Amino acid sequence: MKTLFITIIFLAASAVAFGQEKSEAQKFFDNIKQHCGKAYEGKVTEGGRPGDAFSNGALVMHVRSCEDNRIRIPFFVGDDRSRTWVLTLENDRILLKHDHRHEDGSEDDLTQYGGWTANKGHENSQMFPADAFTCDLIDYGCNNVWFITINETEYTYNLRRIGTDRLFSVSFDLTKPIEVPPAPWGWED
Repeated sequence: MKTLFITIIFLAASAVAFGQEKSEAQKFFDNIKQHCGKAYEGKVTEGGRPGDAFSNGALVMHVRSCEDNRIRIPFFVGDDRSRTWVLTLENDRILLKHDHRHEDGSEDDLTQYGGWTANKGHENSQMFPADAFTCDLIDYGCNNVWFITINETEYTYNLRRIGTDRLFSVSFDLTKPIEVPPAPWGWED
């Protein structure tokens, strides 16, 4: 009887410990959340073109808003504060959306595109193939796959357009926080 009781206690404790194991998606989310409230400067590491918007000013990401299941990361290109990456965690998968706004706060015609992770991913990287909304919104958008990587020193946002040589990457140095920028367009300070 004593052995049965000890076995039941052990199994119950194991079930509790196992149930508390975080998913790869949750770990990835937590890796970003530890930077909440901080801003970082970045640089294009792949796919930059001379004279494009990304070469004409500072590139800044600000992990501005962290909720239990949603992280908002404004991405500024020079004085352009129109872009925010929105990551939503649901059922151990993550949705990436690109929220684009005009200076008056109204939504751009090309906004809310992105997609869900197709699998559990990894605590340091997640991939987001274009969803049906994106395919309907942007004719070439069906071929987009976004991926984000994060480690102790670097956050990298990437876009690969399948079937082409298009690859765009911008990396942010997480070891050097910078002054927090003003609110993105459409946000209240």
